Amino acid sequence: MLGLRGKSLLALLFACALALIPAALLAWQGINAVREYFGVAYARNHTLLNEQKLLAPVMRELALAQRMAGSTLTLEWLRDPGDAAKRSRFFQEAQGYQRDFSDHSYFVIDGTPSYYFNAAGSPVVETARYTLRPDQAKDAWFFSTMQDTSPYDIQIDLNHDLGVTKLWFNVQVRDGDRKLGMIGTGLDLRTFLKGFLEGVEPGVTPVIFDREGNIQVHPDRERIAYKSMPPAEAARRSVLGLLDNDSERSAFKQAMADAFSSPGSAVSLFAAQNGARSAIAVTYLPKLRWYVMTAVDLNVARVVNSQWLTPALVSLLAVLALLLLGFGYAVERLVLAPLRRLQHTAQAMSVGRYDVRLPAYGQDEIGELSRAFGVMAEKVRSHTEELESRVRERTQALEEANRRMAATHKTIDDSIDYASLIQRAILPDRQLVQSLGPHHFVLWKPRDVVGGDFYVFRADGENCLLGVVDCAGHGVAGALMTMLARAAIDHAIAEAGPGDPAAILARTDAAMRAMLRDAELPRALATNMDVGLAYVDRGAGQLRFAGAKMALYASSAAEIEEYKGGRRALGEKRIGQYANITVPLAGRTFYFVTDGLLDQSGGEHGFSFGNRRLVELLRSVSGLALDAQARAVAQALVDYQGRQPQRDDITVLSFKFE
Repeated sequence: MLGLRGKSLLALLFACALALIPAALLAWQGINAVREYFGVAYARNHTLLNEQKLLAPVMRELALAQRMAGSTLTLEWLRDPGDAAKRSRFFQEAQGYQRDFSDHSYFVIDGTPSYYFNAAGSPVVETARYTLRPDQAKDAWFFSTMQDTSPYDIQIDLNHDLGVTKLWFNVQVRDGDRKLGMIGTGLDLRTFLKGFLEGVEPGVTPVIFDREGNIQVHPDRERIAYKSMPPAEAARRSVLGLLDNDSERSAFKQAMADAFSSPGSAVSLFAAQNGARSAIAVTYLPKLRWYVMTAVDLNVARVVNSQWLTPALVSLLAVLALLLLGFGYAVERLVLAPLRRLQHTAQAMSVGRYDVRLPAYGQDEIGELSRAFGVMAEKVRSHTEELESRVRERTQALEEANRRMAATHKTIDDSIDYASLIQRAILPDRQLVQSLGPHHFVLWKPRDVVGGDFYVFRADGENCLLGVVDCAGHGVAGALMTMLARAAIDHAIAEAGPGDPAAILARTDAAMRAMLRDAELPRALATNMDVGLAYVDRGAGQLRFAGAKMALYASSAAEIEEYKGGRRALGEKRIGQYANITVPLAGRTFYFVTDGLLDQSGGEHGFSFGNRRLVELLRSVSGLALDAQARAVAQALVDYQGRQPQRDDITVLSFKFE
């Protein structure tokens, strides 16, 4: 966190920034303007220099090729290509031209048309290398050049048959208006490019292209449009493809037109290449029918010497540092030191030392702050003494209240524990173990210490009655309801006998209504209960089931069957109708499940466990022993519940008979 010194220095920096930023922007704009001016000048001068570097060697080779094409021996042979004597005299004279050509090579094409080629270091060959054909794409350059009205053509191309890429000088051999053939020579492309591109600085790109925009020379050879290329491929290697958008391409076409109309002069413009602003200069060489262009990337090329910027920036930073040091010293001497003394006094008072000496009062704002602090310190001392006295009194009262509350809480806990002991005493665990042993399990999980779920068991000779009861509510209220429900069920069994579950439900409903008829209960208090009862008749090999809003699940061979009970619970406003359902015993395991399990929320989205998930769970554990099923069901409940709280009492009673 910044202190007062830091904030003061930050304010000074902000003020300096407000003054320096506009000045820096103006200076930067001025530097950019100067850089653009010198960039354009550099591009123009470099373009005109390249024009002179290009003309000298190219015009020399072109002049030699034109003189060879106009030679008397050349005309005599090409008028009669089949005359061996004339051909021999031509090749003898051609050796002189071969020595004068820079590449010491030449080619001649007669009217058949057959291609002859001789190069340095090889014996003179007077036989044709191959014959050109108009249906071959690689030979199209010859036929298009012969149809041109210009007497010569200069192109960079790859000769597929010779396997060489050169700058070719193609000169037509004419006898008046008659075109007899073609003579020419070539400059090695590497030698030519080295002479044209040598000494080029970073950010400067020299380019040569023809009147159609096809690039002839470029530092990147992948951009050169060779004469033998298909038209579609050559079009993709156009100089216009170096520019970023159509508006700049239109401006460049206008610059080409201006340069064409003013040969020898350089036309300049600005354009973007690959997102970078560049200064471009273009000139036209009518003798070669080529354009020479230089593109200067203003962000890369060093057109302006920026060495003076470093001393200026260092000087500015030094002045700013001295200004900050002076301002920081003034803030320390005049503001921070008096405040620090005042802070030390406040810290001493905070630990109860009220006899400390305040700094001398001044006539400025800090002096006024010291005087106000002195008044405040006296009031704090007085209020502290009074507050300490009140705190002692309140602390004693709170301690006494806590003792009484702890005693009351212990009494309540003892009562609930006693109620839990009583409730567990009415559960028929011992009878179930004696009668069914490992052929049953019970999962009984009250939401609180006590709950509203309980289960019943009544032996009837070799037969027995089993069931689960889910009283409305949970905790102490639910536990008290279980006492009434247990008394009502015992009374109903005594009247109807254990063999008729439907009659037991009807009589239990009547008994509960009779017990609660005269009680003045709040409307919000629920007294209904869900019940599921099953009477096992071992002699008949069947089970009679009746339920009040509770189902019986039976599993056999991984199939789960659900037998639904009556639609109304016991104790609802409308009296329900209950009937017995007979189910075979053999090979089946039975389950009673209260809605506490079905309604338990959990999982990824907090949904209820639900009947479909319960059926899948019972199907997955149906092949296990009942004690293993009990562990699997309990673990599945824990996994699904996760960190969600238990919503209601949960009871699962399972049994089977061999």
